Amino acid sequence: VIATMRDLRKKEKLEEAAGTTLGKTLTIQRLDVCSDSSVAECMANVPGGRVDILVNNAGVGHVGPVESISVEEMKKIFETNFFGAVRMIKAVLPEMKSHQRGHIVVISSVMGLQGIVFNDVYAASKFAVEGFCESLAVQLLQFNVFVSMVEPGPVNTDFEMKLMEEVSRSEFPGTDPATIRYFKDVYLPASHEIFTTLGQSPEAVSEAIVKVIQSRRPAFRVQTNRLYTPLVALKYADPSGDL
Repeated sequence: VIATMRDLRKKEKLEEAAGTTLGKTLTIQRLDVCSDSSVAECMANVPGGRVDILVNNAGVGHVGPVESISVEEMKKIFETNFFGAVRMIKAVLPEMKSHQRGHIVVISSVMGLQGIVFNDVYAASKFAVEGFCESLAVQLLQFNVFVSMVEPGPVNTDFEMKLMEEVSRSEFPGTDPATIRYFKDVYLPASHEIFTTLGQSPEAVSEAIVKVIQSRRPAFRVQTNRLYTPLVALKYADPSGDL
């Protein structure tokens, strides 16, 4: 197993979690999915140059009124959430197709199935990767290469809590007062309640990913939180977009 991260100076927690597997069955390498050269360098260090299972987990979040985020900031989100995943898939595909074997797991989101208010840009990046992989999955079956989209709902992490705290203090320049009030007084409290009552732990999501990897015939879409599975049905049952 090769675990990757952009900044190796922050690898202490990962090393602790790895325990006795570190240096034996698990190694840690630097990888920036936003850099072609970094992807190439990482792939060059893979023993045999072959990846059997790719788990695309790199991602960045964003929440807030769309008026307050620049197009350049939007591009950065897409660079990680969409193009980062595409870079990695392109890097592993030739060997997977050549060996007629492989599994690509992409950590998406239920927001790749249904847009949520004030998550416009994040949802758009997840919709993009869902569409890309849905198109790719069919043609890869002839090569015995599977694609799986793992779609968690809210996940309780330090990152999410920190993000919520930061946006609650933000001023959102360029956004009208009514929208800011709606975001801070309605959306944020409701979102916090959803995360605390319905959110999964990172461990629960990890277990779901392991099950997908171990499956002999992996599903294309896997929602890790059963409470959010009805979203798929609602999307197609609601052409008005009101739900």
